[in-house]
Amino acid sequence: MDFGTIRERMVDYLQGQGIDAQCAYPEMSRVRRDGAVAAVSLRACQGGPEGFRDYLGERYDQESGQWQELYGRKIVLTFGLDLYAPQGCGAAGIQETFDRMAEALQREGPPGLTLQELSCGETEFDQGAGLYHRAVEAVCRGYLYAVAQEGGTFLDFIVRGESRI
Repeated sequence: MDFGTIRERMVDYLQGQGIDAQCAYPEMSRVRRDGAVAAVSLRACQGGPEGFRDYLGERYDQESGQWQELYGRKIVLTFGLDLYAPQGCGAAGIQETFDRMAEALQREGPPGLTLQELSCGETEFDQGAGLYHRAVEAVCRGYLYAVAQEGGTFLDFIVRGESRI
């Protein structure tokens, strides 16, 4: 799993809550929308020292018929959830979307992540783009863990919530 997948997980969660969202900096051309949209980016990832030295235990893998060792650590991810809206939607549309997003993130949040902090700036109008904009950040907590084969080779890493390891 790469960090782009983590962004996509947040986009999927927001869309499932009825909030128009897309990954920031899409490879495709931007589509003009009638309402507010959240542009999701990953601004920071903090997880302590390098490596997976924190042993979490073992699990039995049914497919391989072998025991696998788990290593991991807590991580803190800072998402950019910047809101953009056309003139017709305006600052009121930005505020309505922010309120729905805040409620959705407080209620449950994306799988494997727990919201710690949500903050936003003021809504401003960008003359060049012709859009209203409000910077939004969400700080989420989870676990980054890896599975090791016999001999210590790591297979993959996964982001999980605290209660799912």
